[in-house]
Amino acid sequence: MRPARIVTHLRRRAGAALIDNFFRGISAAGKMSPRARQELARLKIDRDIAYQGTGHPDHQLDVYRLRELANEPPGSLPVVMYVHGGGFRILSKDTHWIMGLVFARFGYLVFNVSYRLAPKHPYPAAVEDVAAAYEWVVQNATRYGGDVDRLILAGESAGGNLVTSLAVASTYERPEPAARRVWCTEVVPRAVVPACAIVQVSDADRFRRRNKKISTFINDRLVEVSSAYLRGVDQRAPGMLDLADPLVVLERGEKPTRPLPPFFIPCGTADPILDDTRRLARALDELGVSNEARYYPGEPHAFHALPMRKPAQECWRHKFEFLHRHGLAGVAMPDAAPRVRVASEARAHR
Repeated sequence: MRPARIVTHLRRRAGAALIDNFFRGISAAGKMSPRARQELARLKIDRDIAYQGTGHPDHQLDVYRLRELANEPPGSLPVVMYVHGGGFRILSKDTHWIMGLVFARFGYLVFNVSYRLAPKHPYPAAVEDVAAAYEWVVQNATRYGGDVDRLILAGESAGGNLVTSLAVASTYERPEPAARRVWCTEVVPRAVVPACAIVQVSDADRFRRRNKKISTFINDRLVEVSSAYLRGVDQRAPGMLDLADPLVVLERGEKPTRPLPPFFIPCGTADPILDDTRRLARALDELGVSNEARYYPGEPHAFHALPMRKPAQECWRHKFEFLHRHGLAGVAMPDAAPRVRVASEARAHR
């Protein structure tokens, strides 16, 4: 390896480790706060449930719901399947407990999913895993009180990519085994919420071509996403990347066999991958699919993951309003609103 490539490789590894440790630290510190402990105590959480019988620790999910709703009869609760972000390389359901908490405190039954990570497990491992989790949720949500006819797919960043791929697999009859697994459930989600999603993994340099101001540090992270997730994939094979690049599938303009569900697609205007959200909104418009793209001025990537901030509260409020309009409001008890500041604004929209 040439010296310049060695330096680039070491720089990227150091940057990846910094990002990983930062998000894990933020997650752990947040869970220790008195408010988070109080909110988590109000939930019934079933942890580390295997959705595949492999014994692999990443083939697990957690189930979140309000304690007072834990004994609801079958089919009572709208269901959220949440898929975490992290560039397909880092993080897990455990780092994304806040997503499970907020959805659950608004009266949703939440399945918070882990999946195998690149580069050790490159594409299509993550798609295969979330497809297996989707099948498991469809088959098992009822016994937790969930209504799979009110299934919502949600995720941010890489998770936004994966839930968009699941939406494609549920509506386009495709040949991939993972897609067949989703298709054969015969369940199409009622809504999809891919936040600040990278919905095309190939051609990571497109962001810098469009925005010359993207820093080397950020560009390294984007290149890492593509190179790690697509490691060893023959990118020239027709259709090979479709479930890694669901945006490209939608941009082809082919009508799905089953109607695509409505999409809520939020993103900050300071997010380096903002253009993918804009393209996704255009592609959905061209297909005649109901969608609401929301842009939050000056906000960075995954800003909504810090719900104590006003822009994040606004994003969550818009999200719950969208779900309410599509018949997917949570069923939280009147005194069970989350103790985040968005609660008082969103309560009126249940």
